[in-house]
This record gives sequence, structure tokens and C-alpha cells, in this order.
Amino acid sequence: MIEFRSLNNLSVHLDQLIKGRLWLQVIIGLLLGAGIGVLLNPSTGIVPENISLLIADWLDLPGKIFMRMVQMIMIPLIFTSIITGIVGNTSNNLKTFGLQLLFYFIFTTSIAIVIGVLLTLILKPGQYVFELGGFPNSGQNPIVPDEQTDIIGNIPNAISNLIPSNPMESILTGEMLGVVIFTIIIGVAITQLRPETAKPIIRFSEAIQKICMIVVSWAMMLVPYAVFGLMSALLSRTSIEIFLGLGYYMMVVIIGLLVLLLFYLILVSAVTKKNPLLFLKAIKEPQLLAFSTASSAAVMPISMKTADEELGVSSHISDFVIPVGATINMDGTALFQCVTTIFMAQAYGIELSVMSLLLITFTVVAASIGTPAIPGGGVIILASVLQSAGIPIDGLIVIIGIDRILGMFRTAVNVTGDLTACLIFDKFYGTKLNVK
Repeated sequence: MIEFRSLNNLSVHLDQLIKGRLWLQVIIGLLLGAGIGVLLNPSTGIVPENISLLIADWLDLPGKIFMRMVQMIMIPLIFTSIITGIVGNTSNNLKTFGLQLLFYFIFTTSIAIVIGVLLTLILKPGQYVFELGGFPNSGQNPIVPDEQTDIIGNIPNAISNLIPSNPMESILTGEMLGVVIFTIIIGVAITQLRPETAKPIIRFSEAIQKICMIVVSWAMMLVPYAVFGLMSALLSRTSIEIFLGLGYYMMVVIIGLLVLLLFYLILVSAVTKKNPLLFLKAIKEPQLLAFSTASSAAVMPISMKTADEELGVSSHISDFVIPVGATINMDGTALFQCVTTIFMAQAYGIELSVMSLLLITFTVVAASIGTPAIPGGGVIILASVLQSAGIPIDGLIVIIGIDRILGMFRTAVNVTGDLTACLIFDKFYGTKLNVK
């Protein structure tokens, strides 16, 4: 077998951040940022509006730099990590394991969407905004049945387009699903090479991983300042009334994420027979780091290390499940997208038919698979979900304002989902794939 150094060995770059209680620094940054933002808001009369907007632009700077740095290394980090898992798993069980993992991710994503749909239809968070006048509308009309039929009829084309005809285009445009499929094909091809031929490729990939982790550690240093600036800029630009008015919507999303977390714990207990409370205790470090950074890609090394050392998962499992899961297993993001889509339909006073809800479900499953594992990735893809359902995207600017706060919660849930998958698949494949 070709030897490949696991990504979790590079987690030393992030250990210091965890020991320094990064999550606590983030909470402090949130609170201080909220206070400064309220003081800077023109409605208080303390700071003139033009000065407030100028200060807000500067306060946004650390967050923008952090996001750019994570985006910069996301594709090479995921590329080399998926290859790690494939090169380490050359047994005959890999094909069955990979297919079952895909079906498992689709299953959990579907559960997340069902939770989101039911909660939003029952609690109706958008009704409050609609009664206040709703979001601004540019005149976009809801999607008509013929358009729905066309979308469903295009499913075969969508499936065939999963394989990128131009991998470089997928990389340059950040189309993550195309990058993942291309990487899996390349990884399988590497396993067919003679060890002496594959060795330079593997050593180059190891060097790329190390470089990416150094850049990630630099970006992490900005996180508390990025969160402080985000909250300050958000509350300085947004009226307190509007922000509080969106509180009910935020509460619905967080309740949905808690229900999804409970579903994971039930899976852990029912399938692996492990104590779910001990499971939560074991994964607290990647959860807190995910909450702090709002990027599941940046937390991959800690997630792998936790799966191996705290959960006892075979490294052959974690090396494959974690990077693939960080890219296509976005259950928390899928729930967020579903709640937000129906919330905005309610805010615009649009009645969604059963067909429209089914269309939203299909679109959210597809969109969550292609969501970038970066801060704000969920909102980047959300526009396509809204357009497919015929819902005006004008109000999306309001969601973007509060997305980072919700992103911290849903990323922690996404990481929990990946670690749950590791534990479940280790039970069935841990010894089978552990081929030396």
C-alpha cells in the first residue's frame, strides 16, 4: 500500500488555538462587538451616519481577510485530504463503502430538510415580517407549474453534469461538487500506479497539506477580531428593531439545528450502542472550533484527530469521511437553507404548494452538496434555491447580515454530523478497511 501521512498529524497547528480558548474569545468578541455596534448606530445620535458607515467598513476588514484566506486554501486542502483517504483505502470494500456513505449523507440531509420544513410551517417565522410589510419586492413572480416540470425533466442532465468536463473551471469557480468528483477519480487512479511512480505525487500532496495548515493557523488568529468586527458593523448598519424582528426566525433555525443534533445522538445510541453524552464530550473541541470559525473545512484536522484518538475510529475511515463530509454532508446548512426559503416565502406572502415544497426539497439537497465549506457558504448557494422556487431574492441582503451568527451554529452541527458518520461507518467497515 502507498503510504500517506494523515491530515490529522498536522492538527498541531490548531492545538494552541484550542488551548487558548478560542471559542471564549469569540463569545467575548460577539458581546463587545454588539455593544460597540449599538453605540455606532446612527439611530443613537452619538456618531453621524457617514462616519458610522466608514467605521463599519474598517470593522469588516478582519472578517473579509479571514474569509479570503480560508477560501484561498480550501480547494487544495480538500483535494489532498480526499486523496489521503482514497490512497489509504485500497481494499475491495472501498466501492461499497463509498456508495453507502453517499446514501447515508443523502438520508441525513433529507431528515434535516424534513425537520426544517415542519418547523417553519408550524412556527411560521415569516408571518411576523409579512405583517410588518414584508421584504422589498422587485416584482419577480413565483415559479409556474410548467417551469417546475422543466426543472424535474432536467434531472438526467444535472446528473450527467456532475462529472466536470473542465476540472480547472470547477476549481476556478469554486464548484465544490465538481472538484470532489474529480478528486475522487484522480485518487482512485493514483492507487493503480506503481509505488515508485506515485511517491512524488504523494510527497507533493503532503507538502501542500502542510502549507495549507500553516495558512489556516494564521487565519484562525483573526477569528475573534473578525467576529467582533462583524457584530459591530452589523448592528451599526441595521436598526435594532429589524434585528430583533429577525430574532424569531433565528430562533427557529437554532431550534431546528438542536433537533438535528438530537437525531445524531439517537443514531449514535441506536447504531453504535455508545453513550451519546460521552460522544458529545469527546467531540467538544472540533465543535467549539467549528463554532468559532464557521468553517468545517478549516476544522478538518481537529475532526480527524478527534475521530481517531477520542472516538477510536480507524484512520482509514476518518481520512475519507471527514474531507468528503466537509464538502457534501451539509445537514445543518440544508436545514438553514430550507427554513430560510420558506421563511422568505412567508415574508413575501407567497403560498407554497406541495409541488413547490417538493421542488425546494430536491433543490436544497443538491445545493447543500455543492455548498462551499467556508463562512457564508450557505448564503452563497441560497440564491439558487430561492430562484428555483420563484421567491424574490431581494430580501436576501437581510439574511446575509445575520448569516455569520447562524453560520457558527450550523457549522458546529455539520461537524457533529461528519463525526457521527465516522463512528457509524467505523462500526461496519473499521476492521475491513484497516488493511496494512
